[in-house]
Amino acid sequence: MEALKFEAPAVISQDIQPEELSAVLASKRAGERLRFLYEQLGDRLVASTSFGLQAAVMLHLIHEHAPKIPVVFIDTGFLFPETYQYAEELTSKLNLDLRIYQPTVSAARMQALWGNLWETSQADADRYGLITKIEPMNRALREIGGDVWLSGLRRSQSSTRVDRPFVEQQKRTVKAYPILDWADAQVDLYFHQNDLPRHPLAEQGYVTMGDWHSTRPAAKDDAESSRFAGEKYECGLHLDSNTPDFQI
Repeated sequence: MEALKFEAPAVISQDIQPEELSAVLASKRAGERLRFLYEQLGDRLVASTSFGLQAAVMLHLIHEHAPKIPVVFIDTGFLFPETYQYAEELTSKLNLDLRIYQPTVSAARMQALWGNLWETSQADADRYGLITKIEPMNRALREIGGDVWLSGLRRSQSSTRVDRPFVEQQKRTVKAYPILDWADAQVDLYFHQNDLPRHPLAEQGYVTMGDWHSTRPAAKDDAESSRFAGEKYECGLHLDSNTPDFQI
């Protein structure tokens, strides 16, 4: 199997104090957080989206409060057709500065050479995450030149996120979460107030969204059981910085 080469993002955020910045953001509303971050950090910011079930909220907030922030979409090659369609709809509606990044190995080539990596062993599943998600995001940060990564993670989404601060350092990249403290009800209200379109699979029992082979409708709104056969929730992009395979 071919070896992956990881290069560090161009800038290291040594001057940002995550704990101090996290405390500042905690006292602000989501839109104010985005405006403040853009005023302070400008083109150091890069946002990411999976065009999942709740992605429209974060993307609309960016559109309203910091529209110049580039938005990275990692196309693994294994997303649901409906996700690709939703991405086109939201990108057009919100006039996003969308940057699409894909693995250096196509989905067809990956399966032809190595089979379905996500189902053979944990080592292969981890390899799959490195190839399809972590390496493309690493490349995006490096090429765009950003070192502060904005994500729509929320504490209420899973047990792995309940203790997240608003800002944290993960290896060479600072990560900030503008809607970290939003509850599901607040997300639903924002959708309604801003007339945002829903992901096409939202009505089919999906409560979270990822690759077609590792996401399924949830029983009783249990999001954690709907990803990777209930064995884990995180795809690899949002692992704790102490995790050995965290590369970003």
